[in-house]
Amino acid sequence: MKIYIAGHRGMVGSAILRQLQARQSAGEDLQLVTRTSAELDLTDQSAVRDFMQAERPDQVILAAAKVGGIVANNSYPAQFIYENLMIECNVIHQAYAAGVQNLLQLGSSCIYPKNAPQPMQEDALLTGTLESTNEPYAVAKIAGIKLCESYNRQYGTDYRSVMPTNLYGPGDNFHPENSHVLPALIRRFHLAVKDGTPEVVIWGSGNPMREFLHVDDMAAASLFVMDLDKTIYQAETQEMLSHINVGSGTDVTIRELAETVAMVTGFTGNIGFDTTRPDGNARKLMDVSRLARLGWTYAIGLEDGIRDTYDWFLQQRDEDLRAK
Repeated sequence: MKIYIAGHRGMVGSAILRQLQARQSAGEDLQLVTRTSAELDLTDQSAVRDFMQAERPDQVILAAAKVGGIVANNSYPAQFIYENLMIECNVIHQAYAAGVQNLLQLGSSCIYPKNAPQPMQEDALLTGTLESTNEPYAVAKIAGIKLCESYNRQYGTDYRSVMPTNLYGPGDNFHPENSHVLPALIRRFHLAVKDGTPEVVIWGSGNPMREFLHVDDMAAASLFVMDLDKTIYQAETQEMLSHINVGSGTDVTIRELAETVAMVTGFTGNIGFDTTRPDGNARKLMDVSRLARLGWTYAIGLEDGIRDTYDWFLQQRDEDLRAK
């Protein structure tokens, strides 16, 4: 089995690669194909075509994407929609042209409307207005789902899509300006302990609820969905609603999240909340009942996952923390 992992250096792609390498070590006959962005520009149609025709993989895992936080999405909306559309169009179409029958595309929970009923079910897709701050990225990810579904309808391929909740873990982005909430908290509490800061103040009331999933669980879920028998997969999904939510199905308040990060990092000072700052949506939770019916549930609890992430952070980032 030859498997091409697009985006193998990203947080999710690298986790998937690690799990496939573990399968290799356990004796599975797998040939894993990767290319860095310097070796293969996925926005270049002719380059992707030449690569797919030369390699002709049996399966493709599309974990490559241009990603970023709110600031990046607001600052570079044209780049976010263009690059993600090009990556999806090139990889999906050229995979088909090279005879690839099995493909898995990774999306995002931002595909759902801003005011979607909670928890968000797969059929909430395209039922309302998207969150304006990341609409270009969300539109591109929706297009990726519809590309997979359309190729399945017209060409009989077996292209699938998984939509993760908020992910964290080894390989995450801890940049002080454009990281997501959990790595941002890890960095801030770590610095507070290091500098002896008596208080960490967090934006908002601390009451909004968010769901988190460790990236190793996401990798496991992705391979689980990829490995499902086609008949079983199609029995649970629909022709034009084929994507599957991936999450823990549980959420915590931002206050509870901050308290857990403080405990893991050893911060014993005060945690304050700046209620003059916006809270955002009161709740964002994925409905993962479809995936549960297929037989998969998460394995890594939030506290254990944060400890694992903090350990990785200390190993990889502490030396140049001040420079970032």
